[in-house]
Amino acid sequence: MSLGFSVAELLPRARGGGVLKMGLCALEEGAWLDPAPDRAARRSGFTAFPEGVQVLPEGVAAAGELAKVLGVEGDLRGCAEHHWEDFCLLTRRDGEEVYRLVAAAVIFPSDWRPADKLGLPLTAIHAPIHGYAEQLASGVDNFMAQLTPGRIFGRCNWFITPTDAWRWVAGRPKQAFAHVTPTNAGETLFVRCERQTLRRLPMTGAIVFTIGVYLSPLGRLPAPQIAMLANGVTRLLSGEGGRRGAPAYAAALEGFARTRGIAIGQPQ
Repeated sequence: MSLGFSVAELLPRARGGGVLKMGLCALEEGAWLDPAPDRAARRSGFTAFPEGVQVLPEGVAAAGELAKVLGVEGDLRGCAEHHWEDFCLLTRRDGEEVYRLVAAAVIFPSDWRPADKLGLPLTAIHAPIHGYAEQLASGVDNFMAQLTPGRIFGRCNWFITPTDAWRWVAGRPKQAFAHVTPTNAGETLFVRCERQTLRRLPMTGAIVFTIGVYLSPLGRLPAPQIAMLANGVTRLLSGEGGRRGAPAYAAALEGFARTRGIAIGQPQ
């Protein structure tokens, strides 16, 4: 199965509010990474954001193994420059059951900094996500412990942003979305999808977590997907909405959908 490599292909499989779920699907080897990466964008991204590469001593071996798996000469940065995806590596320390982030090459982060997460276990990494500890933490830990080499799983999520920048920092929502109206939301709101995959390296046993970012102006998406987003934002308002800035753009998104004659408030 393939999740696809565009917002329009990813959205139908993305969760839209409500109870947190991993929402994983099995992927074939050929569907692991984007087959047509923009390497120039990746190289310029690392030049502009060199702090996106963070490696602990305990992550060096795993980074070297990943480079061999990918057939890339060089370090973790070389792996991420050669592919569209950002790469994170997670391992368990002796005597621990939890996985920690030990290396990252991330130049297109969605409102986080790799240096702030390095060395942290998964629950601490996801602490800003409303409901993660209660709804998802144990399931993620169990999945990671049971993941075997050769298996690849993928999932995707979405954000609404006021910018088409690959590296996104949320800022203050009221200010960031102040220019957005129901009339212009099709051009000023952007749908940001993360295509995430997980697999285990056979030698070091490290977990490779990849993040491929895809962007689209709201107005370029088909009507059913705009309806899905409008309904999803309504559900976000009672959970993750604050972190995602949903109160600042929800009315404009809903108003834009109505100007397009798109029915919302319907089961998706």
